[in-house]
Amino acid sequence: MTARAADQARLCDALSQAALVLRRYAGSPISFSNKRGHGPVTAADHEVDDLLRRILPLDGEGWLSEETVDDERRLACRRVWIVDPIDGTRSFVAGRPEYSISIALVEDGVPVLGGVCNPATGVTVVGGPGLGIEVQGDPKLPFREGGDVMRVLASRSECRCGEWDHWLAHGNVEVLPISSVAYKLALVAAGAADATWTVWPKSEWDIAAGLALVRAISGFAFAPGMHDVVLNRPQPVFRGFAAAGPLHKERMLRLLHDPSGGRWPS
Repeated sequence: MTARAADQARLCDALSQAALVLRRYAGSPISFSNKRGHGPVTAADHEVDDLLRRILPLDGEGWLSEETVDDERRLACRRVWIVDPIDGTRSFVAGRPEYSISIALVEDGVPVLGGVCNPATGVTVVGGPGLGIEVQGDPKLPFREGGDVMRVLASRSECRCGEWDHWLAHGNVEVLPISSVAYKLALVAAGAADATWTVWPKSEWDIAAGLALVRAISGFAFAPGMHDVVLNRPQPVFRGFAAAGPLHKERMLRLLHDPSGGRWPS
């Protein structure tokens, strides 16, 4: 087994075990507390975080997770695991099937392997640049069939706050609100949607695995003000994030930079 195959096997095992944890919690009332400025957190978040940290990093590998206090020693590591134990915790608490486990392996700031699992839908997408992707489950979404309409996934919260009003009214775009940035990126990589973007700040753990998957299909991803998306930075936050399949880059860029509307961060 090659080193990358061993990495992928470890990642897949971690996703499978984490999915079992979340399925154990799902279907019952889920208690939560609120993190200051970061939304809800549950016992499941912490249990999955502990599980992933036991399975994934080997000696000398760094760790960055939404649910672990950041350790700056990761900045000196060539290989770093970047994870979100539950991306879309609000949906998880509400019983909506729009949350995911997100795992990425980063080498020298570049995501080389990613995996996103949605335990509620049974969809898992794993892969990386040069590896292609593997899709388990049925990622099909309720978009209209046919036509030349661009299929775009949006943030539920951003739509609710009016941030997407311009794009929702655009005649050549069909927008589907769905939670979990990581899951949206995985669905783009799986071909279930053409593009997705967010106008609100996102952290590396939100997008790292999805970035690896989008790059695995030769798709396009970028953040405002960055020539290239580099990960494992001292301040792991982006002002926004956008990604599209390989055939939809130019169309997405025109929509984002349309001077008649839309609030893409400059």
